[in-house]
Amino acid sequence: MLRTSSLLKNTRLDKEYELADISKKLKIPIKYLAAIENEEVKNFPQEPYCSLIIKDYADYLGLNGQEILSFFRRDFEQKKRSKSIKKLGFSFTPQFTFSILIVAIIIGFVFYLTSEYIKFNRPPKLKINWPENIISEGFDLTGVTDPDSTIRINDDLIIVGANGNFQKKIQTGSDGEIKITVESKSPSGKTTVEEKTLKIN
Repeated sequence: MLRTSSLLKNTRLDKEYELADISKKLKIPIKYLAAIENEEVKNFPQEPYCSLIIKDYADYLGLNGQEILSFFRRDFEQKKRSKSIKKLGFSFTPQFTFSILIVAIIIGFVFYLTSEYIKFNRPPKLKINWPENIISEGFDLTGVTDPDSTIRINDDLIIVGANGNFQKKIQTGSDGEIKITVESKSPSGKTTVEEKTLKIN
């Protein structure tokens, strides 16, 4: 996209006008005209003088002064925003984007390893669905644990399903109560134990 300063300069050169001549006719210091053509922002005159110069300069070159002034302000605002971003140390180049992506991948990988380490070294979860009423014929004891854990109920090894569910038929007999111990053991050797003494009705 052609910037307004380049448009002014190219138009002047096409018409073979000299800055010195324009400076004399418009009574504008030549240093300001040169600064506008070269986008030397630090040498721009103060407002509203700067806008008046740009409009008069464009009109003199046969351009639409008001339109050129609007374009120039747009270019100038873009340049100020670009400088502000650079001052803050941000530059969204492909290298910067790639670096951010690499950092994000590393952080994600570290987070994954940490979560897996914690999961591997923590005791397994264990939830028992203890029955409310126990009858002498026996009952089914069910529960859920981590899928990769092993379950023992009163030292009997129980099969754990893919979703962590397990079940065992408990024989009660005629005693007044029965003690049940459920142990869940993780691959790292961590255990979670629940014990409960149930009364038989």
